[in-house]
Amino acid sequence: MSDDLAMVYSTGEDGGGPMATGGWTAVDDRRLVPALGGLIDGTGMWRTGVLASIERTGRYLTGTWDPPGPEGEDGPGIAGEGSWVRFIGRIGAVALRAAAASTRPERRERLLAMLEMWAESPFADPEARLRTGIVVTERLAVRDERGAAVSAGWSHEGRRRFVELRTGDAEPPSLGTVEEVRDVPRGWGSAEQLRRLVALVRERGPAPWHREAVELLRERTGMGRPAASLALAGLLTRGYVPFLDADERATLRLKVAEAEDGGSELARLTSLDRLELLADVLPEDPAELWEPDGMLGVAERLAEAWQTRYGPRTVVPERTLKAVVELQLLRLSAAEFCAAFTDPAAGPGLSAPLDTWIKNGEHGPLLTDARWDIVRFEDLLHSVVPRLSWVYAELPAGDPVREGLPGLVRLLLERLDHPGLLLRAGHPGAGSGRTVAELHERFGFRPYAGPERLDVASIDDGLTVITDGTVDRRGHRSPPRVYFRPAFYGDDERSQALAATTSGFGREDIPLVEWVRGPVCARIVERIEGASLPVGAYESDPAVSAPDLVARVADTLGIDGDAAALYLQLLALPAPTDRNVRTWNGWKTARHQKAATVLVERGLVTEDKRPRAGRQVFLPGEWIHAKKPYQPMEAWKAELIGLRRSYNRRLENPLPLPTRTLPELFAHAWSLVENGEGPL
Repeated sequence: MSDDLAMVYSTGEDGGGPMATGGWTAVDDRRLVPALGGLIDGTGMWRTGVLASIERTGRYLTGTWDPPGPEGEDGPGIAGEGSWVRFIGRIGAVALRAAAASTRPERRERLLAMLEMWAESPFADPEARLRTGIVVTERLAVRDERGAAVSAGWSHEGRRRFVELRTGDAEPPSLGTVEEVRDVPRGWGSAEQLRRLVALVRERGPAPWHREAVELLRERTGMGRPAASLALAGLLTRGYVPFLDADERATLRLKVAEAEDGGSELARLTSLDRLELLADVLPEDPAELWEPDGMLGVAERLAEAWQTRYGPRTVVPERTLKAVVELQLLRLSAAEFCAAFTDPAAGPGLSAPLDTWIKNGEHGPLLTDARWDIVRFEDLLHSVVPRLSWVYAELPAGDPVREGLPGLVRLLLERLDHPGLLLRAGHPGAGSGRTVAELHERFGFRPYAGPERLDVASIDDGLTVITDGTVDRRGHRSPPRVYFRPAFYGDDERSQALAATTSGFGREDIPLVEWVRGPVCARIVERIEGASLPVGAYESDPAVSAPDLVARVADTLGIDGDAAALYLQLLALPAPTDRNVRTWNGWKTARHQKAATVLVERGLVTEDKRPRAGRQVFLPGEWIHAKKPYQPMEAWKAELIGLRRSYNRRLENPLPLPTRTLPELFAHAWSLVENGEGPL
């Protein structure tokens, strides 16, 4: 190494001495990990002293620090599992978090300390000839006149991450057998830029937050507003533990549920994804962040990086995203749910036919595919199909999510017709059989033949595949697992055998496949494609979806059209809350109250206050309570829509898949009233 290069990076009086400068040494870096959440891997391996280890690594590479022990046996120390080397050329991600208005103070101080240290290292030098990779070695460091290499993480099956600096003309010395190696990227984050950003944050405080920047990023990428907010704050993740506190949420203008949903939307990004997206979003001159449109520039650059990596996504109205957030989906974020409708062909498992098979797993056979798309496909199937009726009923005509429903259904049907797709069907029902041997008579004797031989017994009749359960250490056998090929599922003898075997609880994907292929789903698609509603109108408003019926109800009961429409909604809809009714019908409070008063005066409904009802008028008869997230309602209505009570007589089951379109449901409810079978 040249004397000049050594002088540049020297931070002590001699090569092995302590740092003489750098306020970062006074910062307790034990809690640096939460500040870096989502940007690093193996967080459980990060310990106190990581900054010092990284700093010594830089000085070892440049020849300004010597290990106390024998060369190669003692090194600068291990910082985490080594994913910190990805910060080289991508330190802009850390810098954005350090400058973001939402970052809590104690985390900001640790991030600034890291940037101060980084600015004094060769990792911030765009001229340094650095490479990183994977090496098979037990050595910790090696150095000679050609350069140096350092093991940067803990060993895993003999392999370690490493970082090397080349200072001569020849290849630098090697720690061992190199399996992967690559030049580091050259991104934002020179020593001068880092020092300036740190100084500006300390002098002026964090960069001002801009709501307009969030909106710009949302419009350019199709992200939900919560996810766009988290992205501009440094692509925060729910691994950023503890997650957003009240002050952070206030800065980002997010409610608790919105913050959780935004985190869910970004959850599939890897740490490397986040680093690469944020690497170059900061301005060349960090001072621009404090200009009135500083964060707008960040949003523009982040949007460009996002589109380059993932492509654009249809922008969904904010009101729609908020409504989906309130559904409290477990498997998809609100934005992912909406994208399934607006851009269905981009979704895993939907973009192309999906081939799945059964393989051996640690706890028994499991369903898999070449890229684990089956996980996303089943997430989508279980999130979307049960809520197709919600999209149809509670989003207005013209909404891009609602308008995308027919296309999504068609694509789902295509994928379900692919012979190579195998889905879960739960377990055999009570009395069907506890082992494969007990099911031979019904499903035959041919075993399942997949890419690998299964460790348990199996049968495969072409439609149904059943694998034996496994025996645990206590000798308990788990029940068999049932799978099916939806392409061959219909009403033939094999399908009837499958349906009978898996009847009851735990049928997994079968009911969803049956319903999406059924007549009600087809009629919902027809209603949307037939443009049966004017733009902005709701199917849940019978005045526009069933106007002739509203007129008949009004004439029969001697009431006006508004009261007749409200009565039908109270009869048939699961959640005719005041807010929902006014949204669906386009009513103001006074108009709504007037219609309700008419119904009360005629004795058709009663006034009351009931927990979680969200309304003041109710059908006569028994009321069934329900805790969140389930919907309380009248017993008569629960029976009408097929919602069963739980063992405790409450409503603690999800809404069933509908058996009628809304105009049909309104008509059926009214026919019961006309026949003297209405609520009493």
